[in-house]
Amino acid sequence: MTYSTLISAADLSKHIFEPGWVILDCRHDLANPDAGTRAYTEGHLPNAQFAHLDKDLAGEKIGDDGVFRGRHPLPDRATFIANLQRWGINNDTQVVVYDAQGGMFAARLWWMLRWVGHEKVAVLDGGLPAWLASGMWLSTEASPRVLGTLTDRPSLVATVTANDLLANLSNEKLTVVDARAPDRFRGENETIDPVGGHIPGAKNRFFKENLQADGNFKSAEQLRQEFSAVLADPAQAVMQCGSGVTACHNLLALEIAGLQGAALYPGSWSEWCADPARPVA
Repeated sequence: MTYSTLISAADLSKHIFEPGWVILDCRHDLANPDAGTRAYTEGHLPNAQFAHLDKDLAGEKIGDDGVFRGRHPLPDRATFIANLQRWGINNDTQVVVYDAQGGMFAARLWWMLRWVGHEKVAVLDGGLPAWLASGMWLSTEASPRVLGTLTDRPSLVATVTANDLLANLSNEKLTVVDARAPDRFRGENETIDPVGGHIPGAKNRFFKENLQADGNFKSAEQLRQEFSAVLADPAQAVMQCGSGVTACHNLLALEIAGLQGAALYPGSWSEWCADPARPVA
């Protein structure tokens, strides 16, 4: 069986030591970039390796043209492929990613694997808390793997640029959905980026609304109903957030709901607001 959206703690426990599976810990804290590494050292899922948001899942903030690309721009594809190979991933590997924050960081790696054409990747539903609640144990042992042979294949996902969204201000062909908290969307309590507000015309769907009270994702039917109230056609929708991370949570929720085809704006608000020529709402 292939897992391509979510996997339960119970199902993962049956496969966690299988050679064809790779487990990646994506825990992170935007305010403390070393927190994830420390948490991994203190205890992680057995057989898991660590993927650092800033070092492994993002590229240089300043492009070759000297322009700011956002706080977590996509890395060079070849560099990212090399990281995946370092973690022992082959073209047929089942990858499972997790964090302890409801999937807000794990979903980024889920999306990035699809970006390089790898479909066999799932987020641990409920993350580390669900694993522990199931009575499972943690390990402090490192789990290095033999170098993988993953190749770069056609992308399974789409992206848009700031220029695409500038053009959209006039033609309004795309529905832009912002995954940030409602207060930041409104321009209040902005403590991360230098400018508050949102892209004109964008709608707000806070990524945490994808979760139940227990931290697991809502059902496919409920997600489908909720997102259908936000967008008419996922193929004409763009997900964004502050820096292209939690937008992937909404993209995962859409995939669970069977609403495929939405694109990611990787630079998101952090890139958009860096250019004073771009309008702000």
